[in-house]
Amino acid sequence: MADAKNTIADTEKIYDLLILGAGPAGLTAAIYGCRANLSVLVFEQMQAGGEIASTDRLDNYPGFPEGVGGAEFGQLLEQQARRFGAEIRSAGIKEVSPAGDLQKVLTTQGLFYGRTVIVATGTIPGVLGVPGEEKLRGKGISFCATCDGFFFRGKKVAVIGGGDAALQEALFLTRFAEEIVLIHRRDEFRAVPYLQEQVFKQPRIKILWDTVVKGFNGEQQLEAIAVENVKDAQTAVLPVDGAFLYIGRMPNTTFIKGVETDGQGYIITSAEMETSLPGIFAAGDVRRKFLRQVITAAADGAIAATMAVRYLS
Repeated sequence: MADAKNTIADTEKIYDLLILGAGPAGLTAAIYGCRANLSVLVFEQMQAGGEIASTDRLDNYPGFPEGVGGAEFGQLLEQQARRFGAEIRSAGIKEVSPAGDLQKVLTTQGLFYGRTVIVATGTIPGVLGVPGEEKLRGKGISFCATCDGFFFRGKKVAVIGGGDAALQEALFLTRFAEEIVLIHRRDEFRAVPYLQEQVFKQPRIKILWDTVVKGFNGEQQLEAIAVENVKDAQTAVLPVDGAFLYIGRMPNTTFIKGVETDGQGYIITSAEMETSLPGIFAAGDVRRKFLRQVITAAADGAIAATMAVRYLS
């Protein structure tokens, strides 16, 4: 502790628990940490609720028989965490590193110190890495139908992917777009049967099976997508006004060094959410796990906070 004190100004507060991310894992951890009488500071770069806040509807979380809006669910989590005393700041995470017996967290809003840290930063959207993708990002290419669907009212859009998120957002876009082309590289979806049934009976959704995207065309705005059939190698140019990418996600862990991760970058933890670094825990989608759902993220957060309390004592 002596080494750490030498690097910290007298005016700087040391928190018992710093939580990186205000999604279901992070805010659940905040609730449990505060109820254990810890001083808790939560950082979130976007909005409370994390990725779920940009989802139109959450239908599989217990206690909401009619479902609940993603943004509303995030707000409820934030209100509950604040009620128990959690402090929440808007900031991005730049670096996490040890400082003696403490953990040092450098953010876009300054430097903070905690006795323990829970990494709950979730994932970021995967990209295709094809020509035009970076140039037209935000100019017709989007990763959030709930955020940007309104701008494509009466237009033709493409949704790229075949999992739950792709089908769920394609269905959401039927509220706005005149036509949705669902592009999938295989001949069957990976999404749950319920979503597949909904997509198959939706007349506004057309499906391109066995198809991959080779590039995005347009100068100031997306105008078309170059596609190729993986079975016969036939190519085509598909005129569209917008494209929504749901091709998987990557863990948001570039800011932390020295923690053990798997080949994809997900943090490896014990069943108690302990990472390879003492005093640092991980919870939610950012860690290696079998099932990434809101309910499992919340469970991770509860365990991580409980273990942080045990670590401190």
